[in-house]
Amino acid sequence: MKTLIVIPARYASTRYPGKPLVALTGATGQSRTLIERSWRAAMDVRGVDRVVVATDDDRIRDVAEGVGAEVVMTSASCRNGTERCAEAHDALGGGYDIVVNLQGDAPLTPAWFIEDLVAGLSATPSCEVATPVLRCDGRMLNSLIEDRRAGRVGGTTAVFGEGGRALYFSKEVIPFTGTVYADADETPVFHHVGVYAYRRAALSAYPGWHPGPLEGLEGLEQLRFLEQGRAVLCVEVQARGRQFWELNNPEDVARIETMLAAMGAP
Repeated sequence: MKTLIVIPARYASTRYPGKPLVALTGATGQSRTLIERSWRAAMDVRGVDRVVVATDDDRIRDVAEGVGAEVVMTSASCRNGTERCAEAHDALGGGYDIVVNLQGDAPLTPAWFIEDLVAGLSATPSCEVATPVLRCDGRMLNSLIEDRRAGRVGGTTAVFGEGGRALYFSKEVIPFTGTVYADADETPVFHHVGVYAYRRAALSAYPGWHPGPLEGLEGLEQLRFLEQGRAVLCVEVQARGRQFWELNNPEDVARIETMLAAMGAP
């Protein structure tokens, strides 16, 4: 299947304006912007035909092109990354069987997350969209809970049923466990990894659907598919010893830099 990765990036983030241009220092002391690190993560994925950054901001375009990324300019009217991916796909002439949305705030996304995601969607013709989920250990779950107690959105959790069919996604920590887990414990909570793979038809239809109440309340774009009765596949991925976190808030910068250093990323 012909596969495209789109990295949607906007400057005017509500929670963290200018986030794609935030500098992150790696293990060697080298500073690279968030958008560059996300693009480099995408370029490591095998079996992909093309990688583009999609933005409506000249500053992001200039920085991305400056490190060698291909950029597609999209309109400022895109309400979320999925709509921006749909517009970018159209601007490129369409024709890709699977379009991957690697959000520009996830530079720690391992290549195998996306490779497993594409393979999972390809093998499940009954689903139109797929997204990775990562089983939380005690340390990750405690971080999610601590963020919520502090009034921060530290990540999204997912619950799914038979065959990995998504039931719901939330910025709250679900399901409720009532248990305190030690650092090394496996938990029944799954962290939603903010990456999506869409079949062409589902992505093209998405911008024409009116956002539903759940999407509006949670601020989660994938809920539009569920509210439209579309099947979303949750693909469990393995950390393989790697830590994963998304840059949601300014407080996450230090956490991600610590993780970059631990994995030896330049």
